[in-house]
Amino acid sequence: MLKQNVKISTSLLLLLSIAILLFLILLNMALGSVTIPFSEVLNVVTGKGSDNSIWQNILIRTRLPQTIVALSAGMALGVAGLLMQTLFRNPLAGPSVLGISSGASLGVAFVLLVAGQAFGFSFTLIGVWGDLAVAGASLAGALAVLALILFISRKVGGTLSVLIMGVMIGYLSNSVVGILKFYSLEEDIHNYVIWGLGSFSRLSLERAGLFALVTIPLSLVSLLLSKSLNLLALGDHYARNLGLDIRRARLFIIFTSGILTALVTAFCGPIVFVGMAVPHLAKMISRTSNHLNLILNSSIIGGITALFCNLIARLPGLDSELPINSVTAFVGAPVVISVILKRRKEKLME
Repeated sequence: MLKQNVKISTSLLLLLSIAILLFLILLNMALGSVTIPFSEVLNVVTGKGSDNSIWQNILIRTRLPQTIVALSAGMALGVAGLLMQTLFRNPLAGPSVLGISSGASLGVAFVLLVAGQAFGFSFTLIGVWGDLAVAGASLAGALAVLALILFISRKVGGTLSVLIMGVMIGYLSNSVVGILKFYSLEEDIHNYVIWGLGSFSRLSLERAGLFALVTIPLSLVSLLLSKSLNLLALGDHYARNLGLDIRRARLFIIFTSGILTALVTAFCGPIVFVGMAVPHLAKMISRTSNHLNLILNSSIIGGITALFCNLIARLPGLDSELPINSVTAFVGAPVVISVILKRRKEKLME
């Protein structure tokens, strides 16, 4: 009877989360500097179109792609953060813990700070090709660091050693970026800083759809790792005794989390703070240690969090969008602080 009640409550929470997600999607489409009625939003989304051409252009060219990217990026970061926190058994771990986002930032720095100065023009001024160059450099930098981390993971035995190496690689990348900034032009530094603030509005509708087709299925494929994650959560000793190949499982987890982090950083900027806070929300709401449920909840709550942050970033009445990185940190920091305080309180009560 108790198990049945737990299943019912879990199902209700899942349905409620999906309902909130759909509602936030509609809000992201309707609200902004120009408020559009829900009926018009539904007409455009369902393909019926709108009699108001301005509203239709705003929805198709700006808000729909932005909403798709925010949803996809939030789901990816939520899952990536959960994978990292479980692997390293650290509540403060996030998608950036292995230095992958730092590698992406280094790739962008080479394009905006070095290549731009060498060729005598800024890549941000040549439209779509400049955006593709920045995204490609970011993805290349992130994947290069991911390949290095995977190589280290195969050679080094302990999970802690991999974590330390990842953090050191992140520091090295940041130091190189700092040196490049010192010798770069003011305009190039400005463009790099703008990229670092993060944004969900850098992709067209077609590219946003492609981004979603890659990140969302990959986020859900991580459900296949749930059994390995459940065993790793018990500790390496128990997992090994239960027949888990720890080194192989670690490689798959790092690869999945790394690819998700690399894709989001390349096209949205370093907005990985979502991935640090969302897993804690998923654990608080689902109240389970089963990673099959946690991954699903993290993906949905990640999408909800990203859509909520995107909505705050362009509240009605604002002429321009707030930096999404600042908004995600403002929303996510209280969650992380509450987790630290809760753990301290639990230790004092023991």
